[in-house]
This record gives sequence, C-alpha cells and structure tokens, in this order.
Amino acid sequence: MKFLDYTSWVICSLNYDNVFVHEAVSLKFGEGVTAEVGEDLRRMGVRRAMLVTDPHLASLGYAERVEKRLEEAGVGFQTFDRVNSEPTDESWNEAIDFAQAGHFDSFVAVGGGSSIDTAKAANLYSTYPADLLEYMNRPVGRGSDVPGPLKPLVGIPTTAGTASECTGIAIVDVKSLRLKTGISHRLLRPALAILDPENTLTCPPMVTACCGIDVLCHAVESFTALPYGRRSRPKPGASRPVFVGSNPISDLWSARAIELVARYLVRAVRHPTDREARTQMMLACTYAGMGFGNAGVHVPHAMAYPIAGGVRAYIPPDYPHPHPMVPHGMSVIVGAPAAFRFTSRALPEKHLEAARLMGADTAGVAAGESGEVLAQAVLRLMDAVGIPRGTAALGYTAADTPELVEGTWKQQRLLAQSPCPVTRPDLEAIFEDALK
Repeated sequence: MKFLDYTSWVICSLNYDNVFVHEAVSLKFGEGVTAEVGEDLRRMGVRRAMLVTDPHLASLGYAERVEKRLEEAGVGFQTFDRVNSEPTDESWNEAIDFAQAGHFDSFVAVGGGSSIDTAKAANLYSTYPADLLEYMNRPVGRGSDVPGPLKPLVGIPTTAGTASECTGIAIVDVKSLRLKTGISHRLLRPALAILDPENTLTCPPMVTACCGIDVLCHAVESFTALPYGRRSRPKPGASRPVFVGSNPISDLWSARAIELVARYLVRAVRHPTDREARTQMMLACTYAGMGFGNAGVHVPHAMAYPIAGGVRAYIPPDYPHPHPMVPHGMSVIVGAPAAFRFTSRALPEKHLEAARLMGADTAGVAAGESGEVLAQAVLRLMDAVGIPRGTAALGYTAADTPELVEGTWKQQRLLAQSPCPVTRPDLEAIFEDALK
C-alpha cells in the first residue's frame, strides 16, 4: 500500500465508525400465543397494568380476550380503549393523563402501531413527566434523552406492519404543524412482543395492504441505508444512535423480509383468512423490525410524515370511522419509487439486489438503471394490492411541493440515514417525480 493510501485509510478510520450495534426485543411467536400473556405478566411481577387499545379492536373482542387472561393470572389492570388511528398529540395527551392518574407498573398494548406507540408515550411521559415536545426528535422537538429505564411494556400486534413491538420508535401527528414526527430511543423498546398471526385474520384488505407495504419499505430502506462504516465516530462518552446504518446483521433480516413480502402480501390481501400468508407476513414484519429497528429508514419515511400530516380530503377504504387520512404505509410507499430512483446513485448494487429479492429480472442491468428497476418492482406490487400511484391520487398538486419539502426537511433524523446527501432541491425533484 502506498504511503498516501495508508494515511488516507488511517484518517478515515479515525473519523468514521467501525462498530455497529444490534439490539432486539424478546418475542414469542405462534398461533394462539396471546393466551399466554397473563402468565407472562405474572412472571414479570406485574400487579397493575394499563391495557391500551382502540375502539374498533375493543368492539371486535381483542381487548376482552387479553383482559380475560390477565384476570385468570391474577394481574390487575385498567383498560384505555380510546387510541386514535394515526395518533395525534391530542390523543397521546389523553392516554398520558390516563396513565399518570392510574399509577400503573406496566403497559400492555393490543393493536397496530397506533396502540403500541401510544402505550410507549404513556409509559414515557407518566414515568418522566414533561412537555410533549421534550423527547420528540429535533428540530420539531427538543430531542432530550429518555432519563432512565421505563416500566415493562408488552406489545400484542393485530397487524403485520409497523413492527412497533420490536422497535424503540413512537410516531405521532402534531396537528398544529401538519406533520408527523416521533421519539426514538432504545429504552422505548417493549420488554416483550407477543406475535400471534391469529390476531391479524380480521384485518380488511386495504389495512393489510398498507401495513404490508410498510414492511416492504422498512426492509428496503434499511437494506439501502447509509452503511454503518460511513457514519461519523461518536464522541467519547456519547452513545451511538438508535439507527446505526445498514450492517451485516440487519441486512440479513431485511433481505428475508423483502422476499416474504413479495411472495405473500398479495395472498394476504386477496385471501384474508389464508393462515400461511398471514403467518409469513407477520414473520416478514418481525424480520423487517429487527432490521430497520437497528439500521434505520431514510427518504421515503421522511417524505411520509408531511404527506400524512397534510392530507385534506383523501379517505382510504376499509378503515374504521372514515375520515380524511393517509395510512402510514400508504404515505411511505407513494414516494418510495421516486426516492429509490434518487438514492440508487449511492448504492446501486444494493438497490438492484432489493429488486431481485422482489422477483425482478436483474440480469445484465447496468448500475445506472438500478433505481428504475427497483421503482418498477415496487410499483407492480402497489398495483397488485390496490395502493394508489403517486401523491396526486391523494389530492396533492405541484403547488403543495414547498410545504411537503419543508416538512420532509424537518425529518433530519431520517434524512441522515440516506446513502447519499439530500438537499432541498433534491427533495423538490423527488416530490415532483412522486406526483405521478
């Protein structure tokens, strides 16, 4: 090695990290495993739990089944069944007030990411009371560290989508700002995830599609995120961030998740009682959660928050209590093809591999075409499960681009995970592409 080359290598080694961290939640997986929740909590020493769910799931009997198991195990509880679909700062505050008044020693969340994220917030703010912006990610919030350990939280998902039961992330819609943001901290991770495919059998087609397409984005974004070895080395005494970038372990989980979504999502949407498809999609969700929960996601998720927050009139089919909203998975995927066309310039081989994992023919494809090949693979799956193509189908026009760009620019925590730098003009071009 030439002296100059060796010197450059040493400088890079000093400036960039050479360590990645992989953290995971304890989990139990299998049909009917929800029946064990009472004994699980009893073994944890729980005396009084806050059971968190939403009105729709409560009406379907999911909360009642868990309540019965807690009663049988002698675990005290009180149920909060007012979780908002796509939680807002107002609905979070209602749950936090309930938690503070109840003096609970643990939390059980039954539902999708909305219930689990709300339980995380109730746990955090009742344990360490503060203004809601205190722990939210910068620049929307103050980004303060979680002060210390939280109470045990058990996540029982009823969708295969957000993987909130596996991550240290909680997302909320800040109504006054017309955008979504979140809290990211390793201490937010649940103590236990109970993954029961039977709980997803009543998910209607569009809910299944939006959740499943979110799994795909988690997996592809973490697979193509900025590699951990290209991140700045943390300062002495500082903790590494929750998201450390793509790495060998996360890549394994994410790659398998991509394959499973491509193979089973259409079946789960078209045949809701297909137990094999439901089981494999829950596995895919779990794998993607273990991948992106450590590696992180990037541009499509950063775009999704203002897309969801700025909705005016779009009402998705199959969601309870119809009102204008863009479900999280839909808000992520509508911008993903355009985003992947952009990010492929940095890691063309990984974008091409993601397309291959989705079933695309990548033989002989040049590096410069990798983003388009992946974009087309994503669009084919969107078409197959009935997801609208582009933001125009959700009511957005070119006149909305400045506001969408500004909302995305505030998601610096996510944009930092992009494999290539992203500027405001870049985002303008991506949103123009995403319209169609």
